[in-house]
Amino acid sequence: MQVSTDQVWEWLGAVPDPEIPVISVVDLGIVRDVRWDDDTLKVTVTPTYSGCPATAIISMDIETALRDNGIDDLRIETSIAPAWTTEWLSDKGRAKLEEYGIAPPQPAGGPERCPRCGSKAVEKVSQFGSTPCKAHWRCTDCLEPFDYFKCI
Repeated sequence: MQVSTDQVWEWLGAVPDPEIPVISVVDLGIVRDVRWDDDTLKVTVTPTYSGCPATAIISMDIETALRDNGIDDLRIETSIAPAWTTEWLSDKGRAKLEEYGIAPPQPAGGPERCPRCGSKAVEKVSQFGSTPCKAHWRCTDCLEPFDYFKCI
């Protein structure tokens, strides 16, 4: 008997992103589709960018989670079109990023405030952060550095 796709989404909601483990692959918005094709479960994943080095690990973690829950016949498909966008981040995911100390993406192209102290006195240190999808910023009030998740 096939489990519901809602149940599969719930299981996937517990799979952490390998680079930012406080956010799930679902809240990150990279799991694009879950569907049954006869007896095969198909999961479509769109990486945050086409050269993301974590893509293989993400697929492996998804496969492990589903196999641990009794799904034997599955296929994970990678789709790069349409390209992932930060608009696909869930509100829960945005909140988790900020709680973790990463400023969530903003349409204006920079953080609204420091994720550590809440100050709006922030400055960009470098367009490049700890991963290609983040930039390095600093709060001029608390002097703490932080990552800003770039809008894509």
